[in-house]
Amino acid sequence: MNVALVFAGGIGERMNSKSKPKQFLELHGKPIIVYTLEIFQSHPNIDAIVVSCVEEWIPYMFDLKERYYLDKIVDIVSGGRTGQASIFNGLKEVSLHYDLDSVVLIHDAVRPLVDHKLIDDNIRSVKTYGSAITVAPSTETSVIVADGETIEKVQERAISLIAKAPQSFYLRDILDAHLKAQGEGFISFIDSCSLMNHYGYDLHVVKSNDINIKITKPIDFYLFRAIEDVKENSQIVNI
Repeated sequence: MNVALVFAGGIGERMNSKSKPKQFLELHGKPIIVYTLEIFQSHPNIDAIVVSCVEEWIPYMFDLKERYYLDKIVDIVSGGRTGQASIFNGLKEVSLHYDLDSVVLIHDAVRPLVDHKLIDDNIRSVKTYGSAITVAPSTETSVIVADGETIEKVQERAISLIAKAPQSFYLRDILDAHLKAQGEGFISFIDSCSLMNHYGYDLHVVKSNDINIKITKPIDFYLFRAIEDVKENSQIVNI
């Protein structure tokens, strides 16, 4: 089984949106999270979807499931205080429905420009190498600063990549790593890549598409809107 775990536990403070979490902000009347979920819903090799969501927005998420015919969603669970906790809650739910040999694609609800090829590449990588970390080239120079002011090291751009999503694994591996982290009191890993690297798993990279942005700030939303408008206009004029 190939299962998408879409986590939407954040409230989006950087978006300056006081009325609703960023994943539920709407573009052309449709919430961002629906754009994301529809990509997984329409993919023939995705068997099921689990959503980890801000608890008070779960009833609304169930409404969206029905309204947009997202019938691959098998359950919607409460997110946690951190991304790690939200993913862990989702993984526990996945494990109740599917065996440990299932492939789990972990994806941000606010990355609505994932595409079918990237999903295929993630599934293929897990089945070949045991993992898939979606990455993009670093387009600027990265530096390491220890004290907040002094540069200790300049990273070579040619070998620097930016981890994105999906980040995909066999369920048994990613769940085991989360259980270890919980047992050892590690609760603040920034993403699954960092968690799995900490526990010594070999991680294989998959190249992202060029527009796989994460919507965290207002400028990201405007960029997403521009991309969607271009896609829509291209269909109209048959480009």
